[in-house]
Amino acid sequence: MPPYLDVYVWVPARDSQILGRFIDSYVNTAASDDRLHVFMRVHVLGSASDTDHRALDELRLDSGRDVITLYLAARNHDEAIITLTRDGATVLGLSVEAPDDLPETLRQAEQLMRRLRQQFSAPAGCAGVELPPAGDRSEWYEEAFVLLRTGELPT
Repeated sequence: MPPYLDVYVWVPARDSQILGRFIDSYVNTAASDDRLHVFMRVHVLGSASDTDHRALDELRLDSGRDVITLYLAARNHDEAIITLTRDGATVLGLSVEAPDDLPETLRQAEQLMRRLRQQFSAPAGCAGVELPPAGDRSEWYEEAFVLLRTGELPT
């Protein structure tokens, strides 16, 4: 199985309309499990129960961290990723296969990043092979696995 190139954009806020548009545009909801529906009730529809909030606790990366990441089946990509960062931003991502032709894959990733930035009014984007989503601003700027970066985060 080839590695995957993860393409992310940084959205400076948690916006239910942006989350809903990303899910509608990129997530294969029929192939997703109950976690997506719980997430949607809490963060998109605003109609969550106490049970929904408890279920979201399972999505936190570490105990006590205010970071939630969902890895979801995507419509036309290998995976769709949504992260709610600990500092109130949203990181939206899509994974694509990274075959042996890395320059061509990076060109395609740059086009995808440009489209995502425009579609979701994202000031910045980054991409890397098997790149985990950033949980906050400092993680966004970590360079270890980033192969492509565009834009700047607002101050």
